[in-house]
Amino acid sequence: MKKRIYIFVLLCCPCITLAQLDSIQLLDEVVLSDVKLKSLRVSHKLTTLTDSILNQQPTNTTNLFAFNSNIYFKENGFGMVSSPSFRGTSASQTAVLWNGININSQLNGQTDFGALSLAGFDQITIKSGGGSVQHGSGAIGGSIHLNNNLDFSSPLKNTVQLNYGSFNTKQLTYKVTASTKRLALNVGFNRLSSDNDYEFIGKDKVNTNGAFNNTTFFANLGYALSDTDIIKYYTNTFVGERELSATLVAPSKSKYNDVHFRHLLEWQHIGNKYTSALKFAALKEEFKYFENKENDNFSFGNVQQFIAKHEFEYKLPKHIKLNSIIEYNTFKGEGSSFGNPKRNAFSTTLMFQQKINKLTYNLSARQDVTTGFKSPLVFSADVNCKLTKDYSITLNASKNYRVPTFNDLYWQPGGNLDLVPETSYQADFGQELKFKSIQFLLNAYYIRINDMIQWTPENGFWSPKNINEVESIGAEFETSFSKRFGNHSIKTDIKYSFTSTRNLKDKTQLIYVPKHKGNINMAYGFKKITLFYQYLYNGQVNIIGDILKAYKVSNAGIGYKFKHLKKIDYSLSFKVNNLLNTYYENVALRPMPNRNYNLQLTLNF
Repeated sequence: MKKRIYIFVLLCCPCITLAQLDSIQLLDEVVLSDVKLKSLRVSHKLTTLTDSILNQQPTNTTNLFAFNSNIYFKENGFGMVSSPSFRGTSASQTAVLWNGININSQLNGQTDFGALSLAGFDQITIKSGGGSVQHGSGAIGGSIHLNNNLDFSSPLKNTVQLNYGSFNTKQLTYKVTASTKRLALNVGFNRLSSDNDYEFIGKDKVNTNGAFNNTTFFANLGYALSDTDIIKYYTNTFVGERELSATLVAPSKSKYNDVHFRHLLEWQHIGNKYTSALKFAALKEEFKYFENKENDNFSFGNVQQFIAKHEFEYKLPKHIKLNSIIEYNTFKGEGSSFGNPKRNAFSTTLMFQQKINKLTYNLSARQDVTTGFKSPLVFSADVNCKLTKDYSITLNASKNYRVPTFNDLYWQPGGNLDLVPETSYQADFGQELKFKSIQFLLNAYYIRINDMIQWTPENGFWSPKNINEVESIGAEFETSFSKRFGNHSIKTDIKYSFTSTRNLKDKTQLIYVPKHKGNINMAYGFKKITLFYQYLYNGQVNIIGDILKAYKVSNAGIGYKFKHLKKIDYSLSFKVNNLLNTYYENVALRPMPNRNYNLQLTLNF
């Protein structure tokens, strides 16, 4: 009878939720800085990408998400600008957090994934659905959490990773982790460069302006003052230089240099009944844009951000938890196209959680006070119910928002000081069916965005306006299978998403939002050998004045772990990218390179 109930629900309900091949681990607060993820797991869909998954895409952050999540990325080519579309929303409606701190640009409201190095993070978690109550402005479609772990029981370990691939792509990563009873640290750097001079598929043409290089330095330290108090410091610096690739019809000689500084100091107290975390962060982003890389004329911009944040959790009887968050932000910008803007923001958040037998629910609310705006009161409510040992359902609803960016307000020409914040309402219903070796996830969601900010041409230049009312309806299905027998192991992960996002004014599908997207990851292991295959399908996408047809891409690879030699562990992997490639070139987008290769050597000692 139970089996019949499962089948009926899976076939008739418009939603599902799947678990990642590597299950989500509830890390102790000492190890993970972004502790709110623990409570969000109760009733939100979370997908965690661990180090084994990160190593499959060592040189391409965008491909990591494209092949391992439901997120669609609009990208301008390998190493170029890359921005996500989460459940039909835009990149500025996706919050990106680094150890619990929102790092979206104050200039365009986005995080450029072409300017992120995977080597600087230990774990990446993708949270689906609205989260402005927890994460602030921009968390409408979902959020991406980039975390660093501090382990006080880790022995001394050095890791060196070398990559060499097609188009003279080279990468060197070094990382050291160590700990004592009181001290934990991991420190390292990453260097990536590429000539990126691939041939366009089906064209007698080479990408002559696509070279790039970037360097990332990162350090994460934790010191235990006592059994209950810990001081943690995180820092991450990215320095990049990239030429901007041309389209098929428009040549380019432009170049873009950018630098990102991120520093976070945290004091955490962990008691029997309450936990407290006081954080201070300093962020800075700066860029120089050269229209012609052969001369010294450039436009520039930079923003400095300072954050003070306090998080508090108190445990009450009857499985009740009370949480509060108080946060203050100050922003100061300077640029050749937007002057010298300033902004201050203060927010308070209250959260209530209670567990009653097999049911857990959360109630939350947040109020912001932002310079120049009347920010809306946002709220969320969610519930998780474990109906049987193997089957559970979740339901969450929330109101979310996004404030206009410095570019929206002050860009010259075109900035609009009359803009108001975007607001959205969303609901999500999920089901999880989980057995020993196989699990299924199904989610259905609805998002309504009011006063959506859109840039449109006006009097010879582009200007933003609150003109769009947008509705997004969709479903996400995932399933995973994992089995080990003797010296053999098999893992399979399948994801599919359907997204219908319409402008309610003209009933058209929004640009850069595919209705259909799917990916498959398969891996087979035998003793020290691993074989893996990745497949990606992107459905048809509307773009400005044209259509990008549906396409398929696949990758395959093999890895071998050598015997322990002189206290050094060696592993070698070889990967073929774009093994299958039915990408259709389009004059409005950068073409995709043909089949290419990557060789990776990893040393641990």
